[in-house]
Amino acid sequence: MTQDPGRSAPAASARGLALLRDPLLNKGTAFTERERDALGLRGLLPPHVLSQDEQVERFLENLRRQPDDLAKYVALNALNDRNAALFFRVVCDNIDEMQPLIYTPTVGLACQRYGHIFQSARGLFIGANDRGRVAQVLRNWPLRAGIIVVSDGERILGLGDLGANGMGIPVGKLSLYTACAGVQPDLCLPVILDVGTNNTELLDDPFYVGLRQRRLRGAAYDELVEEFITAALEVFPGVVIQFEDFANQNAFRLLKHYRDRICTFNDDIQGTAAVALAGIFSALRITGGKLGEQKVLFLGAGEAAIGIADLIVAAMASQGLTEQAARARCAMVDSRGLVVKNRTDLSEEKRRYAQEHAPIGDFPAAVKALKPTAIIGVAAVGGTFTGEVLQEMARINQRPIVFALSNPTSKSECTAAEAYRHTGGRALFACGSPFDPVTLDGRSFVPRQGNNSYIFPGVGLGAIASRTRRITDEMFMTAAHTLAHDVTESDLEQGSLYPALPRIREVSTHIATAVARVAWRNGLAAGREPQDIAAHVTSQMYDPHYHRLV
Repeated sequence: MTQDPGRSAPAASARGLALLRDPLLNKGTAFTERERDALGLRGLLPPHVLSQDEQVERFLENLRRQPDDLAKYVALNALNDRNAALFFRVVCDNIDEMQPLIYTPTVGLACQRYGHIFQSARGLFIGANDRGRVAQVLRNWPLRAGIIVVSDGERILGLGDLGANGMGIPVGKLSLYTACAGVQPDLCLPVILDVGTNNTELLDDPFYVGLRQRRLRGAAYDELVEEFITAALEVFPGVVIQFEDFANQNAFRLLKHYRDRICTFNDDIQGTAAVALAGIFSALRITGGKLGEQKVLFLGAGEAAIGIADLIVAAMASQGLTEQAARARCAMVDSRGLVVKNRTDLSEEKRRYAQEHAPIGDFPAAVKALKPTAIIGVAAVGGTFTGEVLQEMARINQRPIVFALSNPTSKSECTAAEAYRHTGGRALFACGSPFDPVTLDGRSFVPRQGNNSYIFPGVGLGAIASRTRRITDEMFMTAAHTLAHDVTESDLEQGSLYPALPRIREVSTHIATAVARVAWRNGLAAGREPQDIAAHVTSQMYDPHYHRLV
């Protein structure tokens, strides 16, 4: 018997019902006659042998009959629980249709309803009640983890504190690691740090899956995180740890505390930054402008805004601006208005972007006063790029850059149709949620998501392939340039600032190769640099087609 890449011998030697219940090895009705005889499957399956292609068609027929997207999400997760290869074939071959179902926007509703649609546990729930035994909990995971996505559920998308219901996010992110970049599924470990929730609706919900207590804070919280990090490195040496959907108060400080100690990154800060910067690079290919000439106004001043601004500043500095001059070209509006120097309520991160300006109370007024070339929405407040805002951007810019990046769709700052209509079709638009093509005055526009799935899967694959000790800002800068380079002229002609989603594995391979090259160049990678890094990266990628087990 041969074994799949990354699988251990004991798992690959499963037989009979144990084999059918192993989603990483199960092929269902596609087991051949020879495999059925050799593996004790005779009689446990219907006699007709189907090809994987036939299984895909049958599943799609059933999926498309489901009444709504949440039902489709449940059906896809059930498929992943029983047959991973078939799940990833379905997703990879139909990525435009499936990504919105397995991740944004549907995953937001799935997290809100998590306890009510719960079918089986995926990943590890590490609770505040597990302090002192986290390593033991991690050893309950039966596979060798190569990458962990961990959240404490406090800032799930734009939906806020969903506690342990936030497990849908690590699960969804890791599905995208495999679908979009070919990271081996058995290397992927979703983790929720269940430190409680301050969401009273959840605490009163009889089907809530998490601890029924208020959130852990202060030293006790930090001690649990530290125990988790230490235990993860002990149980899974060299593991990549991605922080996901932590609230601002913890996201920045945890990244700062651990980034030079372990192989880690925060996708909400660094992944969002890279995908946004790539979109700006693409937009400037259309306008012919220079990055250092742009004036960027953010709606929102949290981790996404700060992360994007930090990477824009680094990119401007690499092109000759001083850091101070670059920061002056990035302004932010939060719930209290423009972030200005005389405000006393600013965090350390916000203060870096405080403007020398009189107070301005709202976003439309800030647009009129500051005259930005680009507006980036990351505040998760739906409808805030109003007709007034969009028309003003079109008045002061020939080609205004408008990024409505909040998700899910209900939180989007504007729709694609609104962006194009209110700017006479001149907006260079990117979105955080999917929108259909728009026809205006006989011209068709194809908006594409500035979705982090263009960045983080490739970064993760590059980190795994190089076994880098750290993930650096240079890697994210390189990822942004690589992504923008993969946008074709035909993409730009139709208003698309990102590549077509069906090219995502190709794009991720390019990003992973670039990231791995940075790791080896900077002495961060393990082992000797391969002669052909791209070939080395490709050799690590998961193929969701069935492999012969006999």
